[in-house]
Amino acid sequence: MPRLTPTGLRSRLGSGDRLGFGVPAYAHPLLAPQEWAELARPGTPLHWVALNVSRGPGSRPDPLYTRAVARLREAAVPVLGVLDTRYGARPFAQLLADAHRYLDWYRVDGFYLDRAPTDGAALPDCRRTTTTLRQLLGADDGGEGHLVLGHGSHPCPGYAEIADQLVTFSGPWTTYRWSEAPQWTADHPPERFCHLVHGMPAPHLDNAIRVARWQGAATVFFTDRTDHAAWEGLPGYWDEASRMLRRQPLPGM
Repeated sequence: MPRLTPTGLRSRLGSGDRLGFGVPAYAHPLLAPQEWAELARPGTPLHWVALNVSRGPGSRPDPLYTRAVARLREAAVPVLGVLDTRYGARPFAQLLADAHRYLDWYRVDGFYLDRAPTDGAALPDCRRTTTTLRQLLGADDGGEGHLVLGHGSHPCPGYAEIADQLVTFSGPWTTYRWSEAPQWTADHPPERFCHLVHGMPAPHLDNAIRVARWQGAATVFFTDRTDHAAWEGLPGYWDEASRMLRRQPLPGM
């Protein structure tokens, strides 16, 4: 089954200021079958799902992940393979080997570079990595795929030039509710930024959406899960959050 085209990925992000979910899916399908099924439900406001088998693709193909990814693809949900950069310390050859495994085993549509560096000194090496990944993603269909840099905080502005999206916040609601975006982010449209927020109670969903809009981020994930288990499943209020994002007004209304 072919991967989604770059145009298909970008069409989910190019809808004005409408928010959608970027889901770090770190729970194994055997342990969270219903949650993986929810991600493939038609009409769910998803921008992408990040596949993390074992801080990467693992050592061999996992048939349960293969079936889960196939269901997402049938629902036209872009799937990104998680690559752990270790803040720029991961050897280039190891990153490329993992990228090839993701493409060979799961036919991913792009990559999520977890623990991406934020400082200017690491920018040239990160650019080399993203340039090579684009070449891998476009080798068989003329496309470029979708690349997300998972910084977790605001990096130096140059990183915005080498990836499709930057994760400029990843952390607890207690910090997010008072966070601010630097001025340089206003030079880029909301679809360039993603916020991942854990430890957030359901009554604060409205507030969290307002913060994301105020800071100019179009891709979000909010969960009541905390700390090391934050991305190990969907939040208890997933249905409510999905309804809220589906009810957003169309651009221009």
